[in-house]
Amino acid sequence: MTKAITFTINGKQKTVAPHPDQKLLDVIREDLGLTGTKRGCDNSTCGACTVVLNGKAVKSCRTTMEKAEGAEIYTIEGLAKEGKLHPIQKAMSETGAIQCGFCTPGIVMELYALLNSTPEAEEKVILNALSKHLCRCTGYEAIQDGALLAQKLVQENKIRK
Repeated sequence: MTKAITFTINGKQKTVAPHPDQKLLDVIREDLGLTGTKRGCDNSTCGACTVVLNGKAVKSCRTTMEKAEGAEIYTIEGLAKEGKLHPIQKAMSETGAIQCGFCTPGIVMELYALLNSTPEAEEKVILNALSKHLCRCTGYEAIQDGALLAQKLVQENKIRK
């Protein structure tokens, strides 16, 4: 028998009964229909599946559902409010950091976790966070510009959560 797991995702409480081997990515995409979180490599390399779990960026393709029990999870769908982009999303768009868009949700969620916990992060810390993500379009310079603009916008707006 499958154990039910309850968590909060994008501010809404959900209870699911995942298959024993089901990862967080599968539940987010297949059971909850939140397809902004992407399936890329399935081995924690590309970062396309990154979500925020209890304030930390995690690769959902390798995260077991047991870790989701009682957790607060955010996906890219949970950032825009009332049709208005989150400052991180806005910064990535304004700097041209969105090409094909496949890697963008994971990068945005990585930055969301980092800038919520450390809004004054040094540039090298931000670049280290970005190094956990692959962009197949090789838009790294624009992504770095977007990340630094995102930090500025988050600080100006004092955006948290």
